Amino acid sequence: MLLSEFEWQTLLLSLKIATSAIGFSLPIGILTAWVLARCQFFGKSLFDSIIHLPLVLPPVVLGYLLLITMGRHGVIGEWLNNNFNISFSFNWQGAALASAVVAFPLMVRSIRLAIESIDIRLENVARTLGAHKWRVFITITLPLAVPGILMGMVLSFARCLGEFGATITFVSNIQGETRTLPLAMYTFLQIPNGEHSALRLCIISVVLSLIALFLSEWLNRWHKNKIAG
Repeated sequence: MLLSEFEWQTLLLSLKIATSAIGFSLPIGILTAWVLARCQFFGKSLFDSIIHLPLVLPPVVLGYLLLITMGRHGVIGEWLNNNFNISFSFNWQGAALASAVVAFPLMVRSIRLAIESIDIRLENVARTLGAHKWRVFITITLPLAVPGILMGMVLSFARCLGEFGATITFVSNIQGETRTLPLAMYTFLQIPNGEHSALRLCIISVVLSLIALFLSEWLNRWHKNKIAG
């Protein structure tokens, strides 16, 4: 199936937004997962619930919350725009932010499970030998959690490619700027005789999702074998 210029543009924009979202959220996701897996503190259950809230909230609600906080006239967005000339309104950076927020719980959950599966005695031995907790994290915990980190990245990437509600609410549906694969399908379904074009984009989305799920399953098996070994 040969892709048209518009389909290539939409696909590349979707990949760009998803990649940017993962790159931005990965360091925060690793730190958050480590805190949830290894730290005990007051309010941990509430913190955990807030992190996973995007999984159960309607995407439109997330988009609206982003609009009133990170929009050009939002609580944080207006300050960023006035002081640093940073704006997330009606551009692909805003679409990446929306995708990152929606996919963040999947990333954190995968990385957290990977860290929790690591034998904590390895970390304790390193600490008794004088290693600082950050050195233990970088030299022991992080390398052993790599398969889980990769699996979290793949699942989050796939979720970013399928994001619709939060994106269209926060940054609208602008061709060449925020119109990702799901938004392009929605656009074609709103015009006469657009079903064929929507079907082609649907096939592209299904193929990308299947590849992501295959990679996720393969990484999951690799992680289990690595821990068992």
